[in-house]
Amino acid sequence: MKALVTGGGGFLGRYIVEQLLARGETVTVFARGAYPELETLGARVVRGDLQDAGAVRRACAGMDVVFHVAAKAGMWGAWDDFYGTNVIGTQNVIAACRANGVPKLINTSSPSVIFDGTPQEGVDESYPYPAHYESPYPHTKAIAEQAVIAAHQGDTQGVPLLTVSLRPHLIIGPRDNHLLPGLLASARTGLLPQVGDGTNKVDLTDVEDAARAHLLAADALAPGSPLDGPPGHGRVYFISQDEPVVLWPWIRALLRELGLPEPRVRISLSVARAAGGLLETLHTVLRRPGEPRLTRFIASELAQSHYYDISAAQRDFGYAPQRTMAEVMARVAAWVKEVDGQGKG
Repeated sequence: MKALVTGGGGFLGRYIVEQLLARGETVTVFARGAYPELETLGARVVRGDLQDAGAVRRACAGMDVVFHVAAKAGMWGAWDDFYGTNVIGTQNVIAACRANGVPKLINTSSPSVIFDGTPQEGVDESYPYPAHYESPYPHTKAIAEQAVIAAHQGDTQGVPLLTVSLRPHLIIGPRDNHLLPGLLASARTGLLPQVGDGTNKVDLTDVEDAARAHLLAADALAPGSPLDGPPGHGRVYFISQDEPVVLWPWIRALLRELGLPEPRVRISLSVARAAGGLLETLHTVLRRPGEPRLTRFIASELAQSHYYDISAAQRDFGYAPQRTMAEVMARVAAWVKEVDGQGKG
């Protein structure tokens, strides 16, 4: 199998690349940067930008499957930056698959595309998109996901393309360059507050399990399979460890294991959202760089439950997490300690 992985140098993308190579597939990585370590492993690296339609089209030539993992993540920033990468980039990937006759497209989405600021407890894929978003990331990812769904099967010229979108929730593991670093950086300053009453449950996903889900979906995606919806109705699937944690006790346990200070201040969701809204306004008016320390979207995510039903992924392509949450935490803690030790050395 010849596979293209957009964003193959990133956190999740690299694990997908490694798993594909481990089973003997021919892998091309499409990314903006150079990744000689991936070339050493046996991947071909093609440098380019998702917004360059010609570059994307050339990268997709001759592929049997495209794993579209690249995205602009973050909870704050300019709409155009998110739209350019997440929406236009995805549209270019779809067009490139069609132009080259690529039969399968596996899209990495996110449960945040349906997060509406209310508790989501065991909801399935039928849950609707919200009418309003408080962050450009989930909004643009939702637009991109809907484009992939609509692209399933043929276009007006009858070019077949099978698509599926996976929604792994809060991916963690070794080499995490987004979720854990932000959390631990806030904890190290002693300024990490607990938002809410601390009883909310949240799904997490081990990065290797998330990557394996992509390969399982690609293998199972075929005409007439459970993943093959009617024209214009590509399937979507939630992915997680299927073991939601009570968020704040889990965070506190991780911080204790790492010898970092636990939250000393507790604030309500309403206060946190008000503070987040104020910081968003200040960042906008004063044109401050970076992200606000807190936003309304982040406040809601920290205080509300959000965990999902993964039975569809279990049923349709045999996904089952390989690690318990205890194993995931132990692995993450060991990696952080190793990285910290290397930094001190």
